[in-house]
Amino acid sequence: MASLDTFGAKSQLRVADASYEIFKINTVAGHEHLPYSLKILLENLLRTEDGANVTAEQIRALGSWDPTAEPSVEIQFTPARVLMQDFTGVPCVVDLATMREAVRELGGDPTKVNPLAPAELVIDHSVIADLFGREDAFARNVELEYGRNKERYQFLRWGQTAFNEFKVVPPGTGIVHQVNIEYLARTIMERNGQAYPDTVVGTDSHTTMVNGLGVVGWGVGGIEAEAAMLGQPVSMLIPRVVGFKLSGEAPAGTTATDLVLTITEMLRQHGVVGKFVEFYGPGVSAVPLANRATIGNMSPEYGSTVAIFPIDAETINYLRLTGRDDAQVALVEAYAKEQGLWHDPAAEPHYSERLELDLSTIEPSLAGPKRPQDRVPLGSAKTMFRSALTDYVADDPTPSVAGPADEASVESFPASDPPAADGADDPADKPHELISASIGAGGRASKPVQVTGADGARFELDHGAVVIAAITSCTNTSNPQVMLGAALLARNAVDRGLTRKPWVKTTLAPGSKVVMDYYERAGLTPYLEKLGFHLVGYGCTTCIGNSGPLPEEVSAAVNEHDLTVVSVLSGNRNFEGRINPDVKMNYLASPPLVVAYALAGTMDIDLANEPLGTGSDGRPVFLRDIWPSNAEIEQVRASAIGAAGFGAAYADVFAGDERWQSLPTPTGDTFTWADESTYVRKPPYFEGMAPTPRPVTDIAGARVLAKLGDSVTTDHISPAGAIKPDSPAGRYLSEHGVPRHEFNSYGSRRGNHEVMIRGTFANIRLRNQLVPGVEGGFTVNHLTGEQTSIYDASVGYAQAGVPLVVLAGKEYGSGSSRDWAAKGTMLLGVRAVIAESYERIHRSNLIGMGVLPLQYPAGQDAASLGLTGTETIDIVGVTALNDGATPRTVTVRTDTGVEFEAVVRIDTPGEADYYRHGGILQFVLRKMLSS
Repeated sequence: MASLDTFGAKSQLRVADASYEIFKINTVAGHEHLPYSLKILLENLLRTEDGANVTAEQIRALGSWDPTAEPSVEIQFTPARVLMQDFTGVPCVVDLATMREAVRELGGDPTKVNPLAPAELVIDHSVIADLFGREDAFARNVELEYGRNKERYQFLRWGQTAFNEFKVVPPGTGIVHQVNIEYLARTIMERNGQAYPDTVVGTDSHTTMVNGLGVVGWGVGGIEAEAAMLGQPVSMLIPRVVGFKLSGEAPAGTTATDLVLTITEMLRQHGVVGKFVEFYGPGVSAVPLANRATIGNMSPEYGSTVAIFPIDAETINYLRLTGRDDAQVALVEAYAKEQGLWHDPAAEPHYSERLELDLSTIEPSLAGPKRPQDRVPLGSAKTMFRSALTDYVADDPTPSVAGPADEASVESFPASDPPAADGADDPADKPHELISASIGAGGRASKPVQVTGADGARFELDHGAVVIAAITSCTNTSNPQVMLGAALLARNAVDRGLTRKPWVKTTLAPGSKVVMDYYERAGLTPYLEKLGFHLVGYGCTTCIGNSGPLPEEVSAAVNEHDLTVVSVLSGNRNFEGRINPDVKMNYLASPPLVVAYALAGTMDIDLANEPLGTGSDGRPVFLRDIWPSNAEIEQVRASAIGAAGFGAAYADVFAGDERWQSLPTPTGDTFTWADESTYVRKPPYFEGMAPTPRPVTDIAGARVLAKLGDSVTTDHISPAGAIKPDSPAGRYLSEHGVPRHEFNSYGSRRGNHEVMIRGTFANIRLRNQLVPGVEGGFTVNHLTGEQTSIYDASVGYAQAGVPLVVLAGKEYGSGSSRDWAAKGTMLLGVRAVIAESYERIHRSNLIGMGVLPLQYPAGQDAASLGLTGTETIDIVGVTALNDGATPRTVTVRTDTGVEFEAVVRIDTPGEADYYRHGGILQFVLRKMLSS
């Protein structure tokens, strides 16, 4: 639709022989003071002004933005494109296919249901690291992936042929966010004769990785992404913008991972949930593009909507490096300079809040054992691990206790002049030296267990053993500095005669084929493989729980003796229960440190002062002995990485290999659902839907399905990971003839709502306060008084016609933008959630599925109000929404006499419309029919 152009912003930009229509930002008063990210939004409004969704008043409000004000002005943002991965993308395509049928049943034309903006899906979440440490691991894992996911892949191939503007990047190509920055992202779009900033919403919270390229984009739930694909703008309040000034340069020996973990800690402590974060200042030019992408990637971990870097010379260099054509690169530079989007290191835009970091203060770090914001300085890792271990083994009836070695730490390791070693014994020789100490005095609970490996070798497992060392995840595998650092460290370790410990499962899952290309060019692949880091797949693997099983003998020892073992991964998420069901403690680390911990085999080591092992010359080898210098990394990078490698990796990227091309592909405008399928089923969202919405009602006689504490993430709520045989989902699959070895993961079955309902709130680490002392997806059915699974209880409540509520604490729904955390909640019969605070995406997704998000009065919580979770609850005042307005509060009353005013967290008029219609999909469908 053509813009009304109230501000006369329409103009022409000539670049070489081409001319583009653009909408000039400088036609709006106040533009010169806006942060970079808000300038992008301003252009978006100018170009999409239609007088209805986007008005001149919205444009003026953005131009006169008050950085000190709390967000209150609603605007309608229209993303240029939508990005999906297969776990979250399959349900999107399932819903679009279902919408086509619903439109047909209501008398409309089903072919009208198409993405109106480019929608691209990258299959990257389905490969599991079943096999590892062998040359054929990649080929065998891909073979298993296709065997498990044939139905899903056939469905996606149908979608690619049935829907316009929908493309699929086949399996075995790379991780969605790395493919995005290396190939899909345009930085500046060119479409229908117009040039405008590339903007994106994605069905994965780490869509923010593209912020490193100067692209405004963030993660949304699948339901919100579907609406964007169908032409619906994203309703949002003009946000507060946090300016993060960078100065100085990072010291030698530190990595992008160390930088991002420091920033994550700073921003989480500052509080940036729902805000934009924007990096500026003289230090920006010292941050390589790959490091910017790493920082942007972690935005969900500190809670911001975006974490963006402006366009500058480094952006242009990266676009050239990754093989973008000359015309595209020229357009990006010319457009950015014409629109005032080119970074000025001396500029001081207006910001709501400011932070500053001197890059020279960065030190080597990890994060863990269960949250990405819990930074652990490497020099203190051993001490902090021992302290954290007491939370896991304090109840052990007969623990031995290992005492601390010299706990001296260093300020910056590996610096040019590290402190001398303290002469500690090789931990491989004496891993469990017991001394007389106590856990309270800083010791470590010890429980050594003798294990015989598959090859007959005997070794000892104990608390703190590193059983998974995984180079994985978009966060770091897109970054040549840390990936080459890991490979060079592996080379140096092999040259010194070190090997990985036999109990460590080592995996390498790069974000794109480019990584293996430059490893091969540099001759580094054999060294990684010598340490067991064979390629296992191009996908997210361990970071999303697709770590695959531990070796049987290791798993048996861990479970039989209740050992608290550890994973170390180069990922962005380490929440409880996420990585592997056998592993309780999980640490995020740079790829070089992942290799180091694979050599050490334990978290109970001071890598600054204790040796990794004994070299072939009989002498101890310390981490500083094998850590590559920045100069060495840069020398290899310059010789091994170039545009040719990127061009080869992405040539004909949507075609796929022979296996993909040979998949039988269904045809037709609507999908033919297979009754016997346990992967893809028609969901019930539109059953019985009328052309016009029914009035919303108050909630009466509700019972509490779950009473939860603080920091309950979407990993706790949404089904993820392996499906246990004795779980409701496992029983469902068994009843449908699926053998245990074909259960696959919840993520792979996101297209089957029957499986996903049964896995909602079923995380093995969920703590429902209605069943104290019990972990997992259990609750009390208040109608019978029995303890049962959350799913089975919901069935009982549904049969009795009883609505449900969930009570929660702070930061409810933090983590990945999982649409099934909201879909599953709704399908379980939950009508409302009452929490102390919400993560932005999950709150929005709840509304998108017709679930009412409420918040306790300021300073109050369930305990202070006297809620136990056993009450019967009425929620009164919801019907005020039928009058076209959103009530500020509603009254919550219980049969025990508790009464309070809960804040209604429907934050925008657009969200109120979605709730009145029963959800965002129903709203879009009705609007489509009426037009």
